[in-house]
Amino acid sequence: MTRPTNSLELLRSVTLSDLVQEEILRRIKTGELEAGAKLNEVDFAQHLRISRSPVREAFRALEEAGLARLEKNRGVFIREISDEEAVELYQVRAGLDEMAGRLLAATITDRQLKELRAALDALEASSISGGVNHYFPLNIAFHDRLVEMTGNTTLLALYRQVVNRMHLRRRRGFSSSGSSAASHEEHRTILAALATRDADATALAMRKHVLSGLHRAISAQAQSTLSPLAESSSEAGAKSGSQSASQAKSQSSRLQPEPPVRRARAKKAGPAHAAATPPPNLNK
Repeated sequence: MTRPTNSLELLRSVTLSDLVQEEILRRIKTGELEAGAKLNEVDFAQHLRISRSPVREAFRALEEAGLARLEKNRGVFIREISDEEAVELYQVRAGLDEMAGRLLAATITDRQLKELRAALDALEASSISGGVNHYFPLNIAFHDRLVEMTGNTTLLALYRQVVNRMHLRRRRGFSSSGSSAASHEEHRTILAALATRDADATALAMRKHVLSGLHRAISAQAQSTLSPLAESSSEAGAKSGSQSASQAKSQSSRLQPEPPVRRARAKKAGPAHAAATPPPNLNK
């Protein structure tokens, strides 16, 4: 949900720079801003009806958080996460989620479990009718709430810092219905473990969920990489088929019996004509 920009209560709780950062993060989560996109200082200032100074401050903060990069004489861009960095982020998040699960299992209340079940019901419903743009923010909110419920503010801050960088890549893993179905099952496993207050089971379930997400992201990337290859292979196959048809036609014409007149002339020519005939090319 977008916060009102003219609320005095909002202005007391966050700075204008924070507001710009939240707006940029919102656009990343919804897919409006993708990795490599250029951030326009004037556009954000006009959209939020603020001066350009807090916008520049927000850009610097995003650069420090690993979400943006500054290119001299070119501007500020949303960072592109490498494959290696993506794997590292998943590994770090797996450890943070494992810790969160262990802490939360020891303190979770029935009321919190009810809240999480309701959130999960909404999440599963959105995967059927809402599409990725609706599902993705709800999934983020569900996991953020799990960590927030631990009451460990340091853990929550570290978790959000890691996850914010993961947003630059993670939407790819939610492109198929199969991946969301697998996530739902893992979510239910987490809630079942929390309901028993089993710290070890909850920690394991949350860690496995993150690492399974990594495998789904790798699979999604592999499929998107293979698509252009399959298309080019199809084009190559069509081209090859056309060439084969042409060659078959040429070979067919060479296999047709010679007219009687040509055979007669070849017979009169005798050995001299045969010698003049070049040998077949075996390298064809």
